[in-house]
Amino acid sequence: MSASVAVYRSIYTEDRFKQAYGSDDNASGSLRLREKLAGRCRCSNRACLHLLRERVPIFSWLPRYKLKKWILGDTIAGLTVGILHIPQGMAFALLTSVAPIFGLYTSFFPVVLYMFFGTGRHVSTGTFAVVSLMTGSVVEQLVPSPLEINSSSSEASDFEAQRIGVASAIALLSGIIMLCMFALQLGFLSTYLSEPIVKAFTSAAAFHVTISQLQSMLGLRLPRHNGAFSLFKTLASVMENLPHTNMAELLISLVCLAILVPVKELNMRFRKRLRTPIPVEILTVIIATGVAYACSLDSTYNIEIVGHIPAGFPRPQLPAFHMFPAIAGDTIAITFVGYAVSVSLAMIYADKHGYSIHPNQELLAHGISNTVSSFFTCFPSSATLATTNILESAGGYTQLSGLFTSLVVLIVLLLIGPLFYFLPKAVLACINVTSLRQMFLQFQDLPDLWRISKIDFMVWLVTWLSVVILNVDLGLAIGVVFSMMTVICRTQRAGCSVLGRASNTEIYRPLENHNKCHEVPGVKILTYNGPIYYGNRSFFREEMIRLLGLTPEKIRRREKAIKALEKRERETTVSTVERGIANTSFSSENEFFKSETSESYDQAVLIDCSSVIFVDVAGARLLTQMCTECQKVGVHVYLANCNESVLKILTSSGLMKYMNPQHIFVTVHDAVVYIQQQKEKPSANTTTVWL
Repeated sequence: MSASVAVYRSIYTEDRFKQAYGSDDNASGSLRLREKLAGRCRCSNRACLHLLRERVPIFSWLPRYKLKKWILGDTIAGLTVGILHIPQGMAFALLTSVAPIFGLYTSFFPVVLYMFFGTGRHVSTGTFAVVSLMTGSVVEQLVPSPLEINSSSSEASDFEAQRIGVASAIALLSGIIMLCMFALQLGFLSTYLSEPIVKAFTSAAAFHVTISQLQSMLGLRLPRHNGAFSLFKTLASVMENLPHTNMAELLISLVCLAILVPVKELNMRFRKRLRTPIPVEILTVIIATGVAYACSLDSTYNIEIVGHIPAGFPRPQLPAFHMFPAIAGDTIAITFVGYAVSVSLAMIYADKHGYSIHPNQELLAHGISNTVSSFFTCFPSSATLATTNILESAGGYTQLSGLFTSLVVLIVLLLIGPLFYFLPKAVLACINVTSLRQMFLQFQDLPDLWRISKIDFMVWLVTWLSVVILNVDLGLAIGVVFSMMTVICRTQRAGCSVLGRASNTEIYRPLENHNKCHEVPGVKILTYNGPIYYGNRSFFREEMIRLLGLTPEKIRRREKAIKALEKRERETTVSTVERGIANTSFSSENEFFKSETSESYDQAVLIDCSSVIFVDVAGARLLTQMCTECQKVGVHVYLANCNESVLKILTSSGLMKYMNPQHIFVTVHDAVVYIQQQKEKPSANTTTVWL
């Protein structure tokens, strides 16, 4: 069923439209500013309560908690995630190059704090493989492992204290950075880590984690490599020392992998049927600890075990403040990665379940979590992929699930922790590797990414190769820079097109894609699909010259022809008046100059600015220069569809000195109708637009 639209109205320039429908910018702007300032400065019980609910969200959602509907789901999901936190916390502590007990602390304090301050209902915080790996690289660099050390000596305890001091300092500085970003409302900075960058980075970091765990799985005692090409250095070191493999630890690793991989695959495939996933990690830890204790594997086969895990709460202690200058650069990278992953996860599940999260409040939540936790010997934390996915699939509804998660970890800290004394570190290494399944599966996104956007595919590939070949920190920086360069290049090379009109409509489309649209006679309508700024002004000028055919040489030649024609006409008029006869000898010369001035040029150029999102000073000056050049050759310039910011900059830059303000129109069709009426009735000012 087709329908037609017919609208009759006056032609609207920007000035006429603003007079008819606009508002007083200065009055409304100052009024809005006064209202905002008054609202910020007003102090009342209601305002304080609103601020409290906004900054401590638990006071907002807890009074509205639907106990009968949500408590069962939150309890089951929280207990399930808590059970998973125990082996993963100890395993990721090895990635951080600290004792496993500190992984349990990091699985407790941030969870409790995020429950109070976080806005993500399905976000599970704690230890995260990528953040732990990046932190461990800094720890190894500043406190390298000695070749020989007695694990039961005071020297070993001092060594562990130094390492956790550095890791806690990174957590503290990361928290301070997040709090400063919150104070400055910089939550939007996470958008610079686009989805292709985050996915490529985590996927490549998974390779670093896997290679770093090979030595523990093979029972090799090797130094950890850092810096550029660290993955290949570690792999070469492992290959060189393969003859020294501890066969008992290799057998333990193979058995653990044979159990963990199939069961985790079953959990993934049947997650909709299973009320809760099978807790294979904690079962593996319990069984491996029992076997190692019963068979005395540490003394008989010299396998490396976790060792003493103290029971109870950690005593508060100060992080290594003197390390701040040495860790500042790496901590910034760790902060951005942890925050970007956390916000991305929170947004994914918020969109899925129909609620909103607040990026700046997430900065506050993770900033407080890291800052407070650092005084209880915790290393940097963030939202985690595996536990967040399990929390949501197990039926969690709100942040209250974090309470039950922390209770499970608390019981282990107070009572059960020392029982893991004989747990082989090879088991934790296997848990680390198998927890990366989701990161490795991100390769499946590449075919779709190639089909949708070749540029995003290149961003993914460059980031992945940079992280794998060079290093985690340097690779991430290269990925971000490359991604921003693609954005700059796209704005520099934005397309410029000639528009044609669809017959008997007010619709204008690019001629290269719509061969049934036709140019309006005497009017060249151009559109530019990007901003006009210092970075692309040369390209914009070249495109305009190409489409209009107004090269500097042609402008000079036509300008001379116009001046010569005007001079001839003046002389002809004077001669006719003075002598009373017309000098017909000039007629052929005038015809020559007229043909020269009318050589294949349009009488008007209309620029559609609907896709020009902003103009800087350089762009405004370029438009002014083009306007004057067109006027020299008798071509009038018109603008249409300019947004307010573009109009303001063009006006402030002095364009209106060289261009009639009545040549700026609300729509392209308004401008076209006006130009056509001016050609037909040069003296009319007028009126009606037919759409």
